[in-house]
Amino acid sequence: MSEHSPLVELARQTIESYVRFRRTPEPPRELPPEMQQRAGVFVSIHKKNGELRGCIGTFQPTTANVAEEIIQNAVSAATNDPRFDEIREDELDDLEISVDVLSPPEPVDSLKELDPKRYGVIVQSGWRRGLLLPDLEGVDTVQQQVEIAMRKAGIRPGEPITLYRFEVKRYH
Repeated sequence: MSEHSPLVELARQTIESYVRFRRTPEPPRELPPEMQQRAGVFVSIHKKNGELRGCIGTFQPTTANVAEEIIQNAVSAATNDPRFDEIREDELDDLEISVDVLSPPEPVDSLKELDPKRYGVIVQSGWRRGLLLPDLEGVDTVQQQVEIAMRKAGIRPGEPITLYRFEVKRYH
């Protein structure tokens, strides 16, 4: 079995502890450098066959550091993704987890400044906002990426939008 990053291990421990005992672990006492800063974090849960099982995150930090952000979003991805039922204890051994740490979003003026393999996108119209992570299977064009983010936000084609891009560091 390959060794996972400390970020993924924290997400896995959090999911297992919450699903089994309804308890969340404390962040590590000695935080590794990649957990010390404040950043938006997404926790994605997939079945071994690659099928999505839960994905929740924050595009800007809401807690004191990445470790706390991982704990909060791991619980939400396992139990509060509205697209899926809560993860059950009998599923835990068959899950693959990844953690994406986001750079701060930056506004873009044109679709030419986007690249679906390199950048995630945030599409905003008024208070509605949709986000799509970068480098997702089946999302090969900027147009696809923006359309999916708009759909997630309930933004109709033709409505005025503001675009933001961000990069991620993905941990498996």
